[in-house]
Formats: sequence, C-alpha cells, structure tokens
Amino acid sequence: MAQFAVLIYATDSAHAPDATAADTASCDEHAGELTAEGSMLLAYALTPRGSATSLRAGSTTPGPFVDAEHVVAGFYVLEAPDLDAAVALARTNPVLREGGGVEVRPVHSGGLVEGPPTVAG
Repeated sequence: MAQFAVLIYATDSAHAPDATAADTASCDEHAGELTAEGSMLLAYALTPRGSATSLRAGSTTPGPFVDAEHVVAGFYVLEAPDLDAAVALARTNPVLREGGGVEVRPVHSGGLVEGPPTVAG
C-alpha cells in the first residue's frame, strides 16, 4: 500500500510544552481513530512556532523559516490504497474545522533510520 504524508497547517501548534489534555484533545482523538483503523503509521506534533530556529546560508535566526499566517503544526504518515483514499482520511482532520488546513503528499521514499550506516569490510 502507498504512503502519504499529511502536513497540518494551523496558526500555531496546540502542543506547547505546557499544553493540557483539553488543548490537544481533538488532535489526540483524530490520531486515535486513524490508528484504530490501521491507517496511521507515525505522527509527530511540533511545538509552537516560537520554539523554531531557522537556518539559511550564513545566518541562524529564531522563529519559523517562513513568516506566514499558518505554519506546519505537525505531520503524520498514512497508509492508503491511493491518493483519493488518503485525501478522504485527511479530510477528517479536526484542524479543518478549526480554521487551518492540511496538505496530502505521496511519500517517495524513506523510513526510520535505526542507526549509523555500517561499512562492510
């Protein structure tokens, strides 16, 4: 089955270091539903934009890379038979009801890195 990254865009992340269960309830419920049906492979919630550090050639600055109304608040990877099915799953994300959006993009390649590469010899 194909894999699809779902990037979550919001005015900021609900996952501040001091966030309560109520602050993240809609996100957690959505993740639980996708996990229960076997679609979600992994998920990462990012901290608010103020904790970002951006790098460009020759400079390091505090804050997100792009100063925009919406930032990437998190992402997850779904397994689905095709793009239409992945879009249908992503359409259930609560951020859509809360004023944000999602982007669904097919995953080309990759996976978890479990350790440094070894040299045969």
